[in-house]
Amino acid sequence: MPPPLSNPITTTIFFLIIISFPYTSHALIDTQGLALLSWKTTLNTSTNVLKSWNALDPTPCNWVGIQCNSNAQVTAINLNSLDIQGELPRNLQSLEFLNSITISSTNLSGSIPREFGEYLELKLIDISDNMITGSIPSEIFNLAKLETLALNTNMIKGFIPSEIGKLTSLKNLLLFDNQLEGEIPKSIGSLASLEVIRAGGNKDLKGVVPEEIGNCSNLVMLGLAETSISGVIPASIGKLKKIQTIAIYTSLLSGPIPDDLGNCTELRNLYLYQNSITGPIPRSLGELKKLESLLLWQNGLVGPIPDELGKCTELVTIDLSENSLTGNIPVSIGGLLKLQELQLSVNQLTGSIPLEITNCVALTHFEVDNNLLTGEIPVSIGKLSSMTLFFAWQNNLTGSIPSSLSQCENLQALDLSYNQLSGTIPSQMFLLQNLTKLLLLSNDLSGFIPSEIGNCVNLYRLRVNDNRLSGTIPSEIGKLKNLNFLDLSNNKFVGMIPKSISGCVNLEFLDVHSNGFTGGFTETFPTSLQFVDMSDNRLTGSLSPNVGLLTELTKLNLGKNQFSGEIPPAIRSCSKLQMLDLGKNGFSGQIPKQLGQIPSLEIALNLSCNQFTGEIPPEFIGLSKLASLDLSYNKITGKLDVLTNLQNLVSLNVSYNDFKGELPNTPFFRNLPNSDLAGNRALYVSGAVVTPADKMGSTGHARSSARLAMSILVSTAMEYLSYLEFTQL
Repeated sequence: MPPPLSNPITTTIFFLIIISFPYTSHALIDTQGLALLSWKTTLNTSTNVLKSWNALDPTPCNWVGIQCNSNAQVTAINLNSLDIQGELPRNLQSLEFLNSITISSTNLSGSIPREFGEYLELKLIDISDNMITGSIPSEIFNLAKLETLALNTNMIKGFIPSEIGKLTSLKNLLLFDNQLEGEIPKSIGSLASLEVIRAGGNKDLKGVVPEEIGNCSNLVMLGLAETSISGVIPASIGKLKKIQTIAIYTSLLSGPIPDDLGNCTELRNLYLYQNSITGPIPRSLGELKKLESLLLWQNGLVGPIPDELGKCTELVTIDLSENSLTGNIPVSIGGLLKLQELQLSVNQLTGSIPLEITNCVALTHFEVDNNLLTGEIPVSIGKLSSMTLFFAWQNNLTGSIPSSLSQCENLQALDLSYNQLSGTIPSQMFLLQNLTKLLLLSNDLSGFIPSEIGNCVNLYRLRVNDNRLSGTIPSEIGKLKNLNFLDLSNNKFVGMIPKSISGCVNLEFLDVHSNGFTGGFTETFPTSLQFVDMSDNRLTGSLSPNVGLLTELTKLNLGKNQFSGEIPPAIRSCSKLQMLDLGKNGFSGQIPKQLGQIPSLEIALNLSCNQFTGEIPPEFIGLSKLASLDLSYNKITGKLDVLTNLQNLVSLNVSYNDFKGELPNTPFFRNLPNSDLAGNRALYVSGAVVTPADKMGSTGHARSSARLAMSILVSTAMEYLSYLEFTQL
């Protein structure tokens, strides 16, 4: 006789019965499974991630995310990183042996169920990285066995209840990145087993670090960063003999760092940056022999850097920048052989860079800029072969740039600007093939740019402006295909800008103003250029129609040269142009109508001190955004009516031309000073001819009448330079 259900017809009938009576299947699963299946029905899973949760199983022990003991009793739910949208379960009372709930990174929403407080065997609750809202229910604090409470990275609001002190078994309290408010309860001091507390990223968490925190004698990690915690660091923190990390950065701490911190001999990481901490750095920090990271930047610390830091031989990172520290850089720092980052920028440190610093052979970042350092850069700095960044700008350093820097073969960024360095730029410097940023501006450097510059194939920014450099630009500069920013301005360079510059295919910023360059407007400029300043040189010839190829150009300054001829109509192709300065040249002919067809011209248009003739093109009506227009010292005729539509003008100079007719009767024109209208004999206001009392020289008058316009230009240029300085390495 065949066994039951072996007949295909019988089997089909059986499954039809199961399908027709779904509740019959529940008889096969225990009460634990029923509770879990009931929760599953409330979820909105985008994929069938809980497919294994099958009512035909006698127990849920083989279901995904479920763990049981040897008696088939559910002990853990682990549904980490599954897409199970819905709310947390409220009906798991039948899971009497449940000791762990991990439902993190699952897109759950809703509030924390009060029923969680009924699962008395729980040791771990991890519902982190969801979209949980509401407050922390007080019932949770009935869980006497709870060791880990991870509620971080949600949208939980409200206070940290004082009942938290009842969780005497708690080891890990993770509340960071929520919307909690109020103060840290003093009852936190009752948690003698607590090892980790992280409540950072709650902007409205305020009050002080409670003195009672010192009773948490097993604490290893204290994290209260990016909160509104204020007041002083309590001296009781020195009782935390096991503490390894203190992170209370970007908060509102004030007062001094307590000397007692030196008792935390297990401390490895001290992060107190971006607060309002005052007073000196305690010498007791020298007792922290295991300290690896000391980040105290952007506070109000004063006094010297203690010599005792040299005893912290495990230090890897020191950042004391943006304080008011004084005195010398301690020689003892040279004993920190594991040190990789030393950042002392923006203080009031004096003295020289100690020779002993070059013993820190693991150093990768050395930043001492914006101080009052004097003396020379140590020749032995070449020993720092791991160094990738050296910033010493804005000091009073003297002497020459040591050629030994070429031994720092990993160097990527060097900034020695705003010092009193003299001598030449060592040609060996340009053997550094990893160099991306070389800033030597505002020194007293002389000599040439060596042809070896072509070796720096990764160079991105080169600024040597405001020195006494001379000679020509080497043609090898065209090998720098990654070059983005080139500033050679205010030097004594001569000759022509090499045609090879076309090889700098990523060049966006070119400033060579105030030199002695000759020749014409280079026809092979890279089309990537956005900013070009060639003013105050000896450039001649006409403006090539190839200027129209520079379609990314936003600012072009060719003023104070000897250009001649007409402005090519191709200028219209520079459709992103915001500023154009062609003043003090020998341009002639009519002003091309194409200038009026560049609606992006909004900062300034300067055509002064040339030989333009004809009338203002009617197309100028399209310059509706223009703020400054200077047409002075030309031979332009006609009326000014076309300019009445330029509603954004704040500066207009049309003096010393041949304009005629009545001055437009608008508030802007009525308020123009006579100096900006003078020298137009046929121009009149209500019957009165506008004539100058006495004629100034063209150079002096142009300077006087364009002050407001230049103010706009300088302000905009400085903003542009500032942006590039601080956003590009």
